[in-house]
Parts: sequence; C-alpha cells; structure tokens
Amino acid sequence: MTTKIFPANTSRHVEFSPGKDPFEKARRKGSRRWILKHIFHGSNKLLFIIVLFTTIITSNLSSIIMVIIGNAISDFLIGNYSTLSFYTAIILLLSVGTPIMRLANYMLREVIAQRMERDCRREFYTNLLGKSQSFHEQQKIGDLMARVTDDVRMLNFLISPALSLIFESFTSLIVPLIYIIIFYPPQLILAPLLFSVLFLFLLRSYVRKLGPITGRLRGSFGMMNATLNETLTGIEVVKATVQEAKEIEKYYSKAKWYRDAYIDQGRVQAKYLPILVLSIVITFGFAHAIILNFLNLMSIGEIIAYYGLIVQLRFPTFISIFVFAIIRLAITSSERLLELMNRETEIDENIKGFTRVIKGEIQFENVSFTYPESKKPILKNITFKVQPGQTVALVGTTGSGKSTLTKLISRLYDVNEGKILIDNLDIREYALESLRSQISFIEQDIFLFSDTIFNNISFGRTSSMDEIIQVANEAQANDFISQFSNQYQSDVGERGVQLSGGERQRIAIARAFLSDPKILILDDSTSAIDSNTEDKIQRAIRNILKDRTTILITHRLSQIRWADLIIVLKKGEISAMGTHEDLLKSSEEYQKIFIKKFDIDINKLINQKEVS
Repeated sequence: MTTKIFPANTSRHVEFSPGKDPFEKARRKGSRRWILKHIFHGSNKLLFIIVLFTTIITSNLSSIIMVIIGNAISDFLIGNYSTLSFYTAIILLLSVGTPIMRLANYMLREVIAQRMERDCRREFYTNLLGKSQSFHEQQKIGDLMARVTDDVRMLNFLISPALSLIFESFTSLIVPLIYIIIFYPPQLILAPLLFSVLFLFLLRSYVRKLGPITGRLRGSFGMMNATLNETLTGIEVVKATVQEAKEIEKYYSKAKWYRDAYIDQGRVQAKYLPILVLSIVITFGFAHAIILNFLNLMSIGEIIAYYGLIVQLRFPTFISIFVFAIIRLAITSSERLLELMNRETEIDENIKGFTRVIKGEIQFENVSFTYPESKKPILKNITFKVQPGQTVALVGTTGSGKSTLTKLISRLYDVNEGKILIDNLDIREYALESLRSQISFIEQDIFLFSDTIFNNISFGRTSSMDEIIQVANEAQANDFISQFSNQYQSDVGERGVQLSGGERQRIAIARAFLSDPKILILDDSTSAIDSNTEDKIQRAIRNILKDRTTILITHRLSQIRWADLIIVLKKGEISAMGTHEDLLKSSEEYQKIFIKKFDIDINKLINQKEVS
C-alpha cells in the first residue's frame, strides 16, 4: 500500500512533532519574546489584563485610605465630628474591599503561573523527543532533569510572584507620588521623587551584578544534578568497587560550586543600597512636612497622611531585593531551556514523505559515516545489497562499526556520504514514523520501562492478553513470567532490575515479535541466554523471520551459519562477504575471529559440521 508522494518537509528539523507549535517562532527570537508569548498565550492575555487592572485599583485604594485617614484626623482636631462616621464607613469599606480584590488578583496570577509552567514543561519535553540520537548522546541526563524540573519551575515563579510584584511595586511607587502632588504642597514631592530616581538607578546596578551569578547558580545546579544521577545510575559499580567516598567527594565539589554561587548572591543582596536610601528619604520627607506645619502650610492630619503615603515606598524597596533575583534566575533558566530547544537536529521527521508498507530490500551505496563531534570515520565506503526475506550476519572485532551500521538503517543517524535504499528508495524520502514503525531493533543492553511485563511487551501497541501470551511463548518467556505472583501484571522495576539479563532479553524479543516488523535487527540479542533456552528461541526466530529481512550482529556460530549473507567488517570497511563456508576458506579476517573464539585449527573448523 502506498500513499501520495510528497517532497521532503524541510521547514522544521525535528524527528517528532505533535503538530502545530505556537511557540516555535518566539523561541527563535530569544528568551524575552518567548516568555511574553507564553504569558499572552490564549486566554492568559485576558487574565493578565485583569491582574494588571486590579493591581492598579488596589494601589489607588491603599493610597486613598491614607488621604481619608489624614482628613479624618484633621476634622477631629478642629472639632468637626460630623464627618467622622462617614470617614469611618469609607475606611471600613476600603479595608475590606482592598484585600478581597487583592486575593482575586493573586488567584488569577497563580492561574497564569501554573499554566505557564505546564505549557513550558510540555513544550520542552516534546522538543526533547524531537531531537536526534546524537543530541541525546551528548547530554547529561541529570542536567536535562534539572532543566525540565527546576528551570521550568522558575518560569512559574517569574509570573507569581515576580512579575506580579514588580508591577505592584511600580504602581506602589508611582501612585503615592501622584496623590502627594494632588493633595499636598507640591514641594513635598521632592523627597519621594529623588528617592524614585536613585532607586531605579541603584536597582539597575543591582540587577546587572546578579546576572552572572544567576547563570552560575543554574549551571552549577545542573552539574550537581548530573553527578547525582550518574552516581545513582551506576550505584552497582560504585558499591562493587568501594568508591562511595570518592563519589561523595565528587558530589560535594559540585555542591560547593552551587553553595558558593548562593553566597555570592547573598553578598550582592547584603549591599542593597535602596533600603538605606529609603530610610534617609523617609526621615527627610517627614522633617520637611513638620517644617511646613510650622509654617502653617500643613495640618497634623495631612502630615500623617503624607507619612503614610511615603512609607508605602517601602513595599517596592524591600520586595525588589528578592523579586529581581527571581527574575534574573527565571531569565537564565529560560535561556538554558532555549539553548537546547533551539539546537537544530540533523534528522527531519519528513511528515510529507513516503508512507508505505516496505518489502525489506536494503541497499548500501558507498556509505561513509562519522559521529558528530568526532573526526574519525566509523564506516567507510560500505556497499552491499540484501534481498527481502534474507538474513544477514555482521561479524567483526569490537569497534569495527557493526552496531553503527544497523543504526543507520532506521535513521538514528544520517549518513555523511553515499545513501541507503529500502525498496529502491532513499530512506530520507520516507516519512520517519513510517520507516521506523516497520523496523524492530533488539540490542544486547535491553531497556525496559518501569512498568508491568504486559505493558513492556505491548509498548506502543494495543494488544490483548492472548496476543501477549502467544509472543511470550514464541520468545520462550511465558514459563518464567508465569512463576511471578502477578504474572504479566508484575512490575519489572527501574530499567527491568527485577529481571535477569536473559529474562530482559526474552521480554524484548517478545516485544519485537508483537510488532511484526518488516526488518528485524538483532544486536547480540541472545548473549545473556543460556544455550538450552537459546536453541528454543532460535527455532521461534526462524519461524517468525520467514519473509522478513533480518540483520544479525553476533559471534555465535550457531546463528551465523544459517545466514544467507555474512559481511565481515574491519576498521569500518567491508573486508569480505559470502556464506559461512566460503568465508572460512577465503577470508583471513573471518578465520581469525573463529580461531580465536574456538581455539581450533582452521581446517578442523571448516570440516566440522556443527559448532555451537
């Protein structure tokens, strides 16, 4: 079955995309544009406008209360008691209404913050899934985990409380100045206006000093996480080699960098001058108001109201100490996220490429390949052809390029030179999902998810219990699975730790059987299976591999002998090709492999009918 032919999709270089990405353009324009895009995405825009509007109102209400209190005191001092009931009612109403409006403001900003964290985490996770194999091989898992958890979390804090408090601080700085100008002698604006200018100047210097420190904070946190992850992942090796003390020392050194960065941040915050300047300004402003009172230009009530307004400047002053630190951390975190998300991947999913059921013909034409970040070619001028349904065995010493060659077939990497054809079509012309869904790969180092046996076998597919049991039987896995108390619903643990190596491999083989691939790649997949079990699996494999192209990487002669074609690799090049009998007679490299393995004279090996 074939579909329409489309040209390759080169608009986006990702191996996987969930569809329309509303943040893609914003990511290319930098962290600030990306953050703004998230803030104003969808209904967030309306919520954010409401937050800004209520913040302005609450700041005005807080200042109005000060003016009314001052008027009430003035009327009381001159004996005008008739207005006190009115002022009391107004003050009570505002004192109740202001916190209620502020509470609604906090709730809405928290909704925006949680949405932003949700969307950013989903975006980052999806982006990681769309990266190529070479990208992931260059990343430290611990650092990735730090970015997807802690760095994304910082974007939540950017909205609530940071940006919300910044705007609230701005209104708390401007609104009192406006009320002072409107209701009191204009010369009183001198002290708070002077403070506002000095505050903005000192704040700018403070934020600049924080910038490099926040970068160190986030970077050292990522390295600390990476060290922790690496140690726990390799805990078996650590304990077996008695290296606990060394690992503690290594982790401590990374934690020390993190601690030192926090200490440096504390030093910058300890030298925060606006607090000192504010104290001087409040004293100067209060003294100025008393002088005006002596000159009969202000009443006692107006002095109290003025003092209440100028004291409101404490909120933006004190809050800015930690709020701008959060903003700097959040910006640094966003830059760390974008650093990875904007990194181009070499392989494109090619959504509009060919989608069809393949027959399994594989052809390499002068293929050469070098891993990214490496200058040494792994494969050089590889050329061969496999007919549909044939079984090909790849043999060679360690480092000869066997596993790399198989990874090129499913486009885990793209070739540097030459091309790979499947059914006479360059694999780069296929839709990536269509290509990979018809290729099954079983490696020696089996990865199982921390889930049940049933879900590991049926991974990515909807299957019935009968189907799972059938493929488990074919993979010789049903016997040991039946011995578990929960059988197929038993949890295998992290990376399948509850199972032995052979059991993990049989689960992986059952999973491959279920996928019914057109091309099956077995990379030493029976290395952890005893000979008796292997014989049973080999019979099952022979049955299921009928009319299926198979690539074998193995040193087991019992598997190599029944291959239709054997390819001998040496230092990334094809040394020889042919059948087992032909290569034993003609290939010196092939002879060396088996003489070394079986410690037997080559003539005896040639004449021997069965060696296992």
